[in-house]
Amino acid sequence: MQKTGKTMRNKTAILSLACLLFTSGLAFAQNFAQNKEEAAKAKEAAYTEATEGSPRGVWISVFSAKSVLYSKEGVNKLIAQCKKAKINEIYLQLLQSGNAYYDSRVCDRSKYDQMVKAAGMDTLDLLLREAQENKIKVFAWVNVLSLSKNDKADILHKFGNSILTRDQYGRPSMGESNMELDKYYLREGQIFLEPGDPRVGEYILNVINEIINRYPLISGLHLDYIRYPSPVPFIPGSRFIKFGLTYGYGAKNVERFKEKTGLNVLEALNNEDEYLSWDNWKRQQITELVRKISSLVKVKSADLLVSCAVIPLAERAYSNAFQDWSAWLEEGIIDYAVLMAYTKDNQFAKEIVKSALGHRGKGKIYIGMGLFLMKESPDLFFNQYKMITELKPDGVVFFSIDDLNDKIIGYLN
Repeated sequence: MQKTGKTMRNKTAILSLACLLFTSGLAFAQNFAQNKEEAAKAKEAAYTEATEGSPRGVWISVFSAKSVLYSKEGVNKLIAQCKKAKINEIYLQLLQSGNAYYDSRVCDRSKYDQMVKAAGMDTLDLLLREAQENKIKVFAWVNVLSLSKNDKADILHKFGNSILTRDQYGRPSMGESNMELDKYYLREGQIFLEPGDPRVGEYILNVINEIINRYPLISGLHLDYIRYPSPVPFIPGSRFIKFGLTYGYGAKNVERFKEKTGLNVLEALNNEDEYLSWDNWKRQQITELVRKISSLVKVKSADLLVSCAVIPLAERAYSNAFQDWSAWLEEGIIDYAVLMAYTKDNQFAKEIVKSALGHRGKGKIYIGMGLFLMKESPDLFFNQYKMITELKPDGVVFFSIDDLNDKIIGYLN
């Protein structure tokens, strides 16, 4: 009888413990689920906060299949598409390969005249008015130092090939070559102007001045190809000149550097300090051109913004293309940089953004997404977009308008 009572007490204790554990486990599971749900809501709220009202832009190339400026209907469709996608910034290419797609007196305007003839009106003025009414900013996108493949550009007619930058072998950045080493390097295949030639700076400033005076409704200037050519694979500075290609050897630039330092870069530089002096000189030429453009724009109106499309990895931009955009932000000579972070590799995109946000300085960091790489993979695009916006950059810009289909717009909304 005593044994039976003891057995019953043990069973009761075990049952009570089991009930306690079950109840505790159920409570833990409920709390875990609740915390997980709250965390998901918080993450979604952070995403919404990061994207709501923040700049969302799109690049519109002169090669756009939509031919936006060739008809009134094209302009209206663009505005409607931007509103549908909640895009509030347009980066409209107005100077490409030395050709003006605007009302110019400085450079070849035949492309602009073709647009006006096709539309029966100046659709650029129309776009600027419609954008303003719909609270969409329009930036004049200017290819500064690249002439693409246009060897008939006005600036070449005016000054000749001496206006071009050259590599250490005296060759322009585009052209036929029988050199063995070119089998191992991918050149950009574009003609680049020499930023260290004062004639280039004067020409570019005339173009910028013309644009900001002719189109008072633009919100600012967006500078592209504001750098030296960047071959692949790239070398980190001129002291590695034996192992790759580097530019800046335009005649005027070499001459000015020699006057300043007494060094002739066409002969071998002798030590690391001399190589560094030459590299710093080249960076200075780019930076000084950006500074002059920015000053010209800000004198016109402090409200006009200056941005640059840049190589996304600051170290490569600095050491290979001599595009020191981090210093431009630190000094405040540009308002923001738009990183051309075009990749399908989401982890790589994440690393680019995390690294770049530390370079804000006095300005802002926008992330340029290669929509053209992901238009057939909207899930990939949206995952990358969400990941980027959760890191809270100051804006996102899509390349380009042609790849902004209804499915992508659905994801954005």
